[in-house]
This record gives sequence, structure tokens and C-alpha cells, in this order.
Amino acid sequence: MLTVEGLRSRYGRIEALHGIDLTVSSGEIVAIVGANGAGKTTLLRCLSGVQPATAGRIVFRGTDITRLRPHRRLALGLAQSPEGRQVFTNLTVEENLRLGAYRFRDERVEKDMGEAFAMFPILKEKRNLIAGGLSGGQQQMLAIARALMGRPSCLLLDEPSLGLAPILVDQIIEVIKGLKALKVTVLLVEQNAFAALSIADRGYVMETGEMVLSGGGKNLIANDRVREAYLGL
Repeated sequence: MLTVEGLRSRYGRIEALHGIDLTVSSGEIVAIVGANGAGKTTLLRCLSGVQPATAGRIVFRGTDITRLRPHRRLALGLAQSPEGRQVFTNLTVEENLRLGAYRFRDERVEKDMGEAFAMFPILKEKRNLIAGGLSGGQQQMLAIARALMGRPSCLLLDEPSLGLAPILVDQIIEVIKGLKALKVTVLLVEQNAFAALSIADRGYVMETGEMVLSGGGKNLIANDRVREAYLGL
């Protein structure tokens, strides 16, 4: 579904990505783990088109999207739930969800919203409340639901557990696992390496703008280098 070849990106004179290669197959959950500053968020921003690539190629479902604008990538089925949630705090929960479906004017929008509320019942309860009044965990749920309203075939999730209490982390992880049943492919960037790799079909370890390890999720959990550096074991 998604192939990245030799991807490079820079902020001014500083190169943040040094020739990234990765693949994501249809139906997979693929996790990218690594320390702060490794370049994980920059990579997702390049994939969604928010951050320009300076070299390399991104191919999504057979189409070279390296130079496409972000809204064109969304139209092809590639959506992102960004780091820090970035919900529209002065709009209601329902208005945020409808903005996620801005490309659509059909009867499926109400069905999609119903599915979002079924996935996150607390959002239905608070649908008419201002999003800025939600807790951090509720805002994260809203950010994921808003991205799903765009009907993506591949969802880029950036640090969905960041700043959340452990019980909410467990809820978010269960939701990500459930996306497989909805036939949504997931590329997950996450500092909580154990949680991410435990649900991932495959994973990558990223350090200072490069991929240094890859393999099955369970295999990476068992890797001594990963256990020492990222799992505290």
C-alpha cells in the first residue's frame, strides 16, 4: 500500500531524514519507535504532505505522491492524526468530526459519524460541547475519529498515547487494534515502544533520521538492543 524509498527532508540546513526506506502492506499495523528527535514526526509529516521531501520517493497505492498537496493525498485515502491532537478547540465535537468529512456531501457522513460514536461513546455524549473543554484523552479520541471521517485506507497515527494516563493508553491501543477489523491500514509512531510493538505486525526502530532495525513486532520486543534502549528491560 505504501512504499518509501530514499526519503530525505530538511529544516533549513539541517537534514532530519537521511534516506528512509519503509513499506506498509494493506491491512497491516506497522509501528515506528524511537527516542525524541529521531525524526518520526517529520517522517509522518512528509508522508501526509505537510513537510516537503527534499529527495526520495513516496508511492501510495501505486501512485507517486511525493509532490502532491496534502488534500490530494487525503483524497487518495491517506489521512493523518497529528501529534498533540490539534483539534479545533473553539468548535464542538460534532463540528470537528464534520470537518474531517469535508470532502463528502453524501448520506454516508451520518453513518460514519455513528460509527465514530460507537467507537468512542464519550464523544457522542459530548457531541455538542466545545472540543477545548475535553480532557486530553477525549481530545485524542476526537483526533482519531476526525481522521477516520475522511474514510482513509491508511491512517498515520502520531503519538496517540502521548500524555495520557495508563488506562486511557490501553483504550487507545484497543481502538488501534480494532481498526484492522475496519480494514484500515495503520502506520503508528509511538514513544510507548512496548504498547506499539505488541500490536504491530511489523515495526521499525528509528534513530537520528535513519531506520536502524526492522522486523516483526514481537521479534523487536525480544531484541536485546530494543529491550535495553526502548523498553527499559
